[in-house]
Amino acid sequence: MQQQGMQGPYFFLSYAHTPADPDGLDPDHWVHVLFKDLCRDILQLTTLPGAAHAGFMDRQLRAGDGWPDKLSENLATCRVFVPLYAPRYFSSIECGREWYAFNERVLRARRTGQGDFSAIVPALWTPVPLDDLPEPARHIHVDHTEYGNEYARDGFYGLIKVKRLHDAYEEAVFRLARRIVDVARTSSPPPCEPLDYVSTPSAFKPHGTGARSIHLTVAAPTRYTLPEDRAPEPYGTTAQDWGPYHDETTRSLTKVAGEQIRSLDYQLTVSDFDETTVAEAAGAAPTGADRPHILLLDFWALGDEGRRQRLAAYDAAAQPWTSMVVPRCRGDAQSQGEEGERLFSRVGDTLPTLTERGRLSGCRTAVEGVPTLDAFTHVLPKVVAETTNRFFSHAKAHPPAGERLPRPCLTGPPLWSSAAETPPPPAPGGSA
Repeated sequence: MQQQGMQGPYFFLSYAHTPADPDGLDPDHWVHVLFKDLCRDILQLTTLPGAAHAGFMDRQLRAGDGWPDKLSENLATCRVFVPLYAPRYFSSIECGREWYAFNERVLRARRTGQGDFSAIVPALWTPVPLDDLPEPARHIHVDHTEYGNEYARDGFYGLIKVKRLHDAYEEAVFRLARRIVDVARTSSPPPCEPLDYVSTPSAFKPHGTGARSIHLTVAAPTRYTLPEDRAPEPYGTTAQDWGPYHDETTRSLTKVAGEQIRSLDYQLTVSDFDETTVAEAAGAAPTGADRPHILLLDFWALGDEGRRQRLAAYDAAAQPWTSMVVPRCRGDAQSQGEEGERLFSRVGDTLPTLTERGRLSGCRTAVEGVPTLDAFTHVLPKVVAETTNRFFSHAKAHPPAGERLPRPCLTGPPLWSSAAETPPPPAPGGSA
């Protein structure tokens, strides 16, 4: 495992593997050519000792090399992430995992105050319509014409396959190499510990599915509604300002969770529990009932008896696709003290349905007091996945309007009612 102080390759080339060619030819030969050309130009633009230090692509791995660990190490230490856009790219689980792992470095640096880095530099292999880009890719500004008009029109694959576009190819490669070097020098996120690649989620929704959405409800006091003697540091003017890990980040939990959920290719809505329950009591429709729903609960909110009763009613009416996450910061002396223990012990009594649901899930840590910011960002994608799966398992189907046609079924050969009847003559040409 590489140490955090070590810097990896200048760039990680993330690409979608093309299915094997029936003629035995290497279907990704031209991707490897592009990779070598990028490494060659980066070597000229830097003081690197050799091309092997310029870039990484999984083609360099051999059977038995422990490829998941090698991928994770390079994603945790590379300076720039270069996704090679193509229609196949955004339907690849492996590409989605690579994107998520690198982007998690960017988000980690942001939430821990190390800086805001823009180190994802897309390259165009073949054109991809803007409407086909997933949410994580739509937020990255890309002007493909910076590398040439022919490149923006045809991508690297078009340039490399057409001989008369050779000069345009060389120009586009050089400009991309120069962009990689510039970003590596000015906007590279700090290295981090590698993620477990096999359990890393994909940043892209499954191929062929529509837009995905999820709702967060935040149940937390504000600085004006705190229990007596509770320290005000984790709180703000609204529930969404709550930051239980204030000793690790200045960002609110809502912002941390929102960035991570959006990085998983979800659309997100957020509500304040106190404001929502007041609106619903006045006749408003239940918030988030038509989509996967996660409650972020500050157990100090249970110090208010009225709110505790509303949370109990919320739990009793919770849909099967509602989950709960309960932070309990290890560095918060009050949360670890006697009063914190008393209020935390009331979570299971007040919200028994959501507590038991969490304990029976694959991410029981979520309801047993998530102790650190890293633990929270580790468990949240699992909660999102389980909640989404329950939603699709239980949600009602909505077939299109109109006449319902009978389901097709297979039938056997026709039965002739009497020996006098003869089957129709065969079609011209005889039987098959």
